Amino acid sequence: MLVDHLGRKIEYLRISVTDRCNFKCIYCYTNQNWKWLPHEEILRFEEIEKIARVFAKLGGKRIRLTGGEPLLRRNIETLIEKLSQIPGIIDLSLTTNGFFLEELGEKLKKAGLKRINISLDTLNKEKFEKITGISAFEKVFKSIDLALDLGFDPVKINTVVIKGFNEDEILELAKLTLEKPIEVRFIEFMPIGKNSLWDEKHIITVGEIKAILERFSELIPDFSFGGGPAKIFKWKFAKGKIGLISPISEHFCHKCNRLRITTDGRLRPCLFSDNEINLKPILREGKGTLEEAFFLALKLKPAKHNLNFTLRPMRAIGG
Repeated sequence: MLVDHLGRKIEYLRISVTDRCNFKCIYCYTNQNWKWLPHEEILRFEEIEKIARVFAKLGGKRIRLTGGEPLLRRNIETLIEKLSQIPGIIDLSLTTNGFFLEELGEKLKKAGLKRINISLDTLNKEKFEKITGISAFEKVFKSIDLALDLGFDPVKINTVVIKGFNEDEILELAKLTLEKPIEVRFIEFMPIGKNSLWDEKHIITVGEIKAILERFSELIPDFSFGGGPAKIFKWKFAKGKIGLISPISEHFCHKCNRLRITTDGRLRPCLFSDNEINLKPILREGKGTLEEAFFLALKLKPAKHNLNFTLRPMRAIGG
């Protein structure tokens, strides 16, 4: 069992399968000089599977695939099928921008993917292009209903709220839950990857978000699932739910249950810390064991983040 020095039980592993993305979101694409990792530096599918099997053997239960855009990784459904068959893994999910879901969604479901998160920060076509650098709003928005039709459950929408960009759309985004059985999750803007855009003046806290939503109707707390960082609410008459994630104003470090694997195979105990354990020498040269690496990560996991800028961009860490 993976339990750190503060008694936090680690059951959740986020794995970045690629640093590449077809979008250039303003809060993620922070370094114009960033070069994609060379192919040989990226973890192979069999290496990811080996890591996942050891994680499960040590008590891990949940895995999420991220990027970059994970659906850019060729034959990603092959990896999903392998991971879905690992004994002990009860939840396999993926975060995507939704662009490729029409082409790949059915394959992902058949391979064993259980649930999906789609990133969507605006309902305005022009603003969408400004935020992402690509004209694809209709395709991404369509992917929400597509995911529901394919049977992914739950389908969640991740919205990064940035003051001056999209805080005026909080209510309209939340209203998607009135008619759709989805969870819209509002996430405070975070300082990742030396982000020149990040400034405290761009933060709108979950407290402010909640106040906006409650002016429309009372939010009822939902405690049906408490395994993640989001505080869950719903409107009485809504089909879906609303999640509020507060890494800045009300950090949830005391109940953090996760570790991360970067695209190039580094085990990362905390999103906001650049402490990492390189797994490639273990996987490719037999230097040490993955079990030892996981237990070292537990020792390195901080009690709480200090809101440091990390050197890596989010697409390499895994959003």
